[in-house]
Order: sequence, then structure tokens, then C-alpha cells
Amino acid sequence: MSRPPAPGGEPGDAVIARSIERWFATAKRDLPWRVAPDAPGLKRNPYHALVAEAMLQQTQVSRVIDKYRAFIAALPTVADLARADEQRVLALWTGLGYYRRAKNLHAAAKLIVERFHGEVPRDAESLRSLKGVGRYTAGAVASIAFDRPEPIVDGNVARVLLRLHARDAASDDKAVQPWLWERAAALVTAAASPAAFNEGLMELGATVCLPPPAAPACPACPLRRSCRAHATGRELEIPRPKARATRRNVHCAVVVIRRDDGATLLEQRPPTGVMWAGLWQAPTVESESAMPGPAALAKAVGLSGRALSPRETFSFTATHRQMQFTVHEVRSPEGFKPARGVFVPASDLADYALSTPQRRALGLTTGAGKAGRLRRPPRSRG
Repeated sequence: MSRPPAPGGEPGDAVIARSIERWFATAKRDLPWRVAPDAPGLKRNPYHALVAEAMLQQTQVSRVIDKYRAFIAALPTVADLARADEQRVLALWTGLGYYRRAKNLHAAAKLIVERFHGEVPRDAESLRSLKGVGRYTAGAVASIAFDRPEPIVDGNVARVLLRLHARDAASDDKAVQPWLWERAAALVTAAASPAAFNEGLMELGATVCLPPPAAPACPACPLRRSCRAHATGRELEIPRPKARATRRNVHCAVVVIRRDDGATLLEQRPPTGVMWAGLWQAPTVESESAMPGPAALAKAVGLSGRALSPRETFSFTATHRQMQFTVHEVRSPEGFKPARGVFVPASDLADYALSTPQRRALGLTTGAGKAGRLRRPPRSRG
């Protein structure tokens, strides 16, 4: 006798859940955080799951893989992360963007050590007490690591559920969120393994039930016989397109000041209230209007009377900003004493927490630097 559906559930939920679990067992990608732990009773290492989920928020898997490996190699346990200097954490995060996630993860690790004796909590309610851990991340860690029947809803999950039920809405429509969470909860409750089901549901959205302009790979979908959007030929219409974010245009003039010994002047951005808060950069002037001329720019960075000419220009697109960078490079005058910032030896430059555009401006790769020997940067003067 089959068990009744969970609250908000439907009679076919168990069939749907099993179909996803079976499909995931053979179709899942080989990803570094999908390593079974040695400890009994765990599906995944909970610390690794927490790090991976923080990195994967609003970031493609392909960009996360190498960063995740380097992060775990440098900080293999939650206690290591809790003890780490914030600048080290930010340097390891370089290239992933949304640096507040790194700061929140660092703060969460400290709380885990202080409040939970160094063990990542098993239940979603306790997980949500951690800095930066919301309903989705709490559900993901609780289910993936501890096999708890907790629902998850992200963009991939929302797309699968909206197409499965042919709901004509955008995945970020506030009016449809309660229904999405209700359906996710009913399905994970019906699953034999919440861990396999939730990972499978996310995997299905990421690799098969693709968003436009890509066409979903319906012949490979384990839910194609149940999918109402597929049955009515509306796969590309559902979900509705999200409202496009409005981007502000920002002009950034970067002045790379190098000494004869190769040391480069870096200054630290304010700790809060700005993009890339707390990261380091070459002296930079930002404006949403026209940039200052060469003379005004030289004066702004403390090099009055020096001739500045652009070395290169490039664009960088952020979620809410379209940024145009102009890079100048100049030799430090003899006896030059900057009003703020520090000169950093060339051998240490890659070890500082720098945004992706600043790494390009400074001629560095997008890697996180030599994590094993990363130094604590000196305090900025001013």
C-alpha cells in the first residue's frame, strides 16, 4: 500500500522522486565536492557541502571547480577556516565575485566553532542561524550531507518544477515562491534518499532542463512523460523571462605605480558599503560620469605633474554595473611617499585579495595566488 502524499503533495510524487534518484545515480557529473565521506551516517562532508554551496550561489560550476579545490586544500576543515585571516579567505575567493559570500562563510565557520563545537549543524533551523545561510543553503546542506528531507529551491529547481507543472510564471516571481517551496517539500518528503533527490533535481535543471536560449534536452529527461510543458510543447515558453537587471555605467581609471625594484602600490578598499569591500587595488578613481583628465587623475593619486597615458582599456560586467577600465602605468618618482597604501614586492602581489579587473590591470592571472604561503597584508595607512 502506497503512503499518502505529503502536505501540498500529489499522488505521483513518489514516482517523480524515484525517477530523479535513479537518473542521478547514473547521470551525475564527477564534481570534487561529491566525494563520499569516511564518517558513517553522512552522505557528503558537511563542511565541503557548505563551502561548495556558498561558492555555487550565482556562479557557474565550471568557474567553481578549481577555486573549490584550492580553497579546500588551503583550509581543509571548518576549524582551519575559522582561524584563517580574512584577507587569506578573500584571496582564495578571488575570481568568484560576490565577495560578501566569502566573508559570510568565514563568519559562519567561526560560529560553528564557537556555538556548535566545530561540527556543522545537522538541522536546517540551526544552519540558518549561521551568517549568510538562508533557506536554500540550509536545506541543501541538511539534505545533501545529512539526508534530511529539507526542500531546496534555486533557479534550476524552479525551472524544472514550473515546466513539470506548466506553471506560467517567472522563476523569481514572488507570487509563485510559496508554491515552489511547497512542491519541493512534498517531493523531497516522498524521496527514498533526500540527498540523492535534491542533488538530482539540481543536476536535472543544470544539465537537461536548460534555460533559454538553449533548448532543453527533453529526450534525456527522466520526467518527460510527466512534464506538462513538454506535453503541450511549451518548454521554451516556461518559465517566463526574468526582468532584466538595470546596470549603471561606471568608469574606472586605474593607475599602476611601480618602483624600480618592481614593487607596486596597493591600497585597500573600504571595509563596507562598496563593491569589492575590503579587497586591494592599485590606486583607482571611479565615476559614473566623465573621467578626470590626465592632470586631474595624476593629482588624485598623488602624482601631480606626472604625465599619464592609457596603457589599455577593457570592460567588466557585474550584476548591476557595466564597468569600463582604463589602465595607466607609471614609475614611482624618487622619494615618493603615497598618502595611503603600501608598496608590495612583485613576488607577493598575487597573494593579495584583488578583484578580477584589478588582477588584469596589474598583469596577474585570475588564480588565487600561492595559497600555502599567503602572507597577512600590512595595514593600509589611511
